[in-house]
Amino acid sequence: MPTFPGDTPDLRRAIIETARALPRLGLTKGTSGNVSARTESGFLVTPSGTPYENLTEDKIVALDWEGCYRGETLPSSEWRMHLDFYLAKPDCGAVVHCHSPRATALSCHRRGIPAFHYMVALAGGDRIECAYYATFGTRGLSEAMISALGDRNACLLANHGQIAGGATLQKALSTAEGVEDLADQYLSALILGEPVILDAEEMTVILKKFKTYGKQTSELEDGQTAAFELPRRMD
Repeated sequence: MPTFPGDTPDLRRAIIETARALPRLGLTKGTSGNVSARTESGFLVTPSGTPYENLTEDKIVALDWEGCYRGETLPSSEWRMHLDFYLAKPDCGAVVHCHSPRATALSCHRRGIPAFHYMVALAGGDRIECAYYATFGTRGLSEAMISALGDRNACLLANHGQIAGGATLQKALSTAEGVEDLADQYLSALILGEPVILDAEEMTVILKKFKTYGKQTSELEDGQTAAFELPRRMD
């Protein structure tokens, strides 16, 4: 089990920086979307209805594992999705929810992202599912999310958007950005018809490779090898 930080000013600033990155990366507009990070006693989440440029450290809301918050500022209306994401995935350290345009477009057709490209493995499975529809801010939406996630760390939310988690705020944001890129590519591929889908055997190989994908040799655990053939190093 990873060790998570306490409620610190640095973590609150990192949440604000991540939230402000959403519109800059084209992942959301206005005040839609929300960002959270796990702490040693619960999690911190962006407040409801506050423009990202107006966020300050004191406006980030702390919640415990019972869904209770402190202070006068209301948490995001989607606080329950964040809570249940963490409860379902003990290794998850941060969650990003956004209404990115391409992922949202697919979700309005109740359509997930199949293995048309091997990078769907970034979410931890051989496809990215779309959750069934439920009203925003409800327990039903949270339950739909958990069902669609399975053992993955991202999914689409029908007629709504997407949600992604990761070990850190940067990794959660990167996953959300990757889901949006995949949605964009998939929609482009569909213009020519249904794309070729990689089979289960190939995706099993891909998922195994993704366990070490993007890691330097110093980051590999005992017994692990790099995801690709390494060139010889010049001494």
